[in-house]
Amino acid sequence: MNLPSSALEKVVEELSRFPGIGKKSALRMTLFLLRSDEQVVRSMTDAILAMKERTSFCSRCGNITEEELCRICTSVNRRQDTICVVRDFQDVIAIENTSRYNGLYHVLGGLISPMQGIGPSDIRIEQLLKRVETEPISELIMALSANMEGETTEFYISRKLDSSKVQISSIARGISVGGELEYADEITLGRSIVNRVPYKISGGDGS
Repeated sequence: MNLPSSALEKVVEELSRFPGIGKKSALRMTLFLLRSDEQVVRSMTDAILAMKERTSFCSRCGNITEEELCRICTSVNRRQDTICVVRDFQDVIAIENTSRYNGLYHVLGGLISPMQGIGPSDIRIEQLLKRVETEPISELIMALSANMEGETTEFYISRKLDSSKVQISSIARGISVGGELEYADEITLGRSIVNRVPYKISGGDGS
């Protein structure tokens, strides 16, 4: 892409780092910034820097927060005996937007994927097991993607908790196979949470 300014080119290059943003989209965004008042650009820059400085991850569940614990973990109105296990904090946002779930969350930060070299120790599974051991949890809702990685992660966690009394359930598969939770519409995702089913290990006898 031939541009008349190296400064313009640098901004396009940086904006194209965003997921799903190609060079043409990055150029449109860059030209918008170029035409905007300086104060608008400074406001955007300040907001981004403030986000990086002030936000971190909840020490309990892994969700985004500006404090040690997130708003969901500290809410007295949330059910303390139910944990919805998700891959990433985008899934927390998606489920919260349905207004059909009122328990806690646990963000794994990824899924087990041998093909990508991601094992159980690379995501927040040990922290989840510790929560089940130390908190009054009666149910884990596995709200993971309906693909090989999601199923592998569900299987591993269920095996680890095989001797515990906690009930493990999976969201109803209104979500298409291979689909990601963050892209599901709110009605379908909400129904999937409400109509969750007991998790069963393939093979019938669990062996």
